[in-house]
Amino acid sequence: MDAIDAARAVAEEHHPDARAAFLGGSVMTGRRTAMSDLDIVVLLHGAPAPCRASFRHDDWPVELFVHTEATWHTYVEREVRKRRSPLLWMCADGLLLFDTDGVGARLAAEAQRLAAAGPPTVPAEEIEDRRYAITDLLDDLSGSADQGERLFIATELARRTGELALAIGGSWGGGGKWLARRLESTAPGLSMRLHHALHQVLEGRDDSLVGVVDEVLEQVGGRLWDGYKRGGGTP
Repeated sequence: MDAIDAARAVAEEHHPDARAAFLGGSVMTGRRTAMSDLDIVVLLHGAPAPCRASFRHDDWPVELFVHTEATWHTYVEREVRKRRSPLLWMCADGLLLFDTDGVGARLAAEAQRLAAAGPPTVPAEEIEDRRYAITDLLDDLSGSADQGERLFIATELARRTGELALAIGGSWGGGGKWLARRLESTAPGLSMRLHHALHQVLEGRDDSLVGVVDEVLEQVGGRLWDGYKRGGGTP
């Protein structure tokens, strides 16, 4: 309840005329840690929305996301097209702190509907782009003897492989800890296999990481380099 009380106090102090506010993020789950912040979405009638700010309130780190109803829809639509929408999930899974005129309930229902519907299908061309990028990194790893290079090549391989697995599985995307969390349900065990394989790369052994990456690639046709081609686009 301390997090909820603090979030209400933040919203009331910074935006006393707010129409509604949500508290989302890890602080509302069993994954809460000593470093969890208050992710607060506030709905206003107009300016200064849209904007965001990070600050401290008492002992709480706060991230405040300020929107109007119109900008909320604009941001969510843009993020959904990218298959990764923190704003959507803060309102779909978050707690509605207060709702003066019904806008909070409307947006919560819309967020839950969109979250349940899932992200847009990943275009075949994008899958090919991901295969090509991962194949190139595998070649770089194989050809490098520099430990500094290998560290960053391997971590980039792990990240891109996780993202490809989410795309293959039709999952919402995520970065950092959310990439690991999405993988838990979309590709159980993959995150830990990548974790162990990365440690082996740092010890000079590539086989485990290469094997895990190739398993994911095989689900969409395997490695792709020879014959890959894209147009230049408009300058």
